[in-house]
Amino acid sequence: MSPVDLVVDCHNILGEGVTWDAAAQRLCWVDIESSEFWTLDPVTRQTTTHKAPDRITCFAPRRGSGLIAAFANCFSLYDPANGAREDIAAFEPNDPNTRLNDGRTDRQGRFVAGGFDEREGKFVSSVVRLDPDKRVTKLIDGVACANSICFSPDGRTMYFADSPARTIWAFEYDVKTGSISNRRVLTRFEGQPGQPDGSCVDAEGYIWNAQWNGHRVVRFAPDGRVDRIIPVPALNPTCVAFGGAALDTLYITTASYLMSPAQQADEPRAGALYATRPGVKGLADAPFEG
Repeated sequence: MSPVDLVVDCHNILGEGVTWDAAAQRLCWVDIESSEFWTLDPVTRQTTTHKAPDRITCFAPRRGSGLIAAFANCFSLYDPANGAREDIAAFEPNDPNTRLNDGRTDRQGRFVAGGFDEREGKFVSSVVRLDPDKRVTKLIDGVACANSICFSPDGRTMYFADSPARTIWAFEYDVKTGSISNRRVLTRFEGQPGQPDGSCVDAEGYIWNAQWNGHRVVRFAPDGRVDRIIPVPALNPTCVAFGGAALDTLYITTASYLMSPAQQADEPRAGALYATRPGVKGLADAPFEG
């Protein structure tokens, strides 16, 4: 069993979106509810925090500099260092109950992200693809809380979970067009605690999933079998990403969001950043090409 170590006791309300910025050799993540963008230099252990103009829910580094940022209700080109922001596409502007939630770039540098009905939890949101030319295409509708968006090493499979459905699906992904087809169940969370939250894929093609309300991260084989379980000293692991120069460290964000006062008293480090060395390496995500 791989030990899990505390890396930053950052007290995030809703730590999320952890991503390794390969060009800058730094780890990045957000605290959605605090509208904060965090970075960590794993060599010096120095952290930085930037206050954002709105809630950032997920993001990807752009080729060159800055980020493609999914703010609550729009996609923006954003540079946390100087605060520059250019809104490029609204997300579900006719539904005040939904916001963006989870996303990653595909292997070609397109950004795929999905939404969350944070008011009523209805299956009314969607997953969309943002192309480098800033066009938005809907891929999935009828979504309550999009999570686990990630891609196989060859880019030909996209994984996606709708957390309340407690299911992770796999789609065939057309690497030329960014379209999806042939949806199938990867795994259902029958007999497992919690719900699927953020995921990433390692170099062997296995899927690592943070289990919200589950105190653990699970490694799934490409056929859906549970390969490994890593206990996490936090009720709500939220997202995972491989980082470090060798991409051999799995970082785990967590949250205190929606925990009762009694639960928070039992877990005073809820919302911290954790890490483990699981003995496998990850893959660097492609930068957004727009």
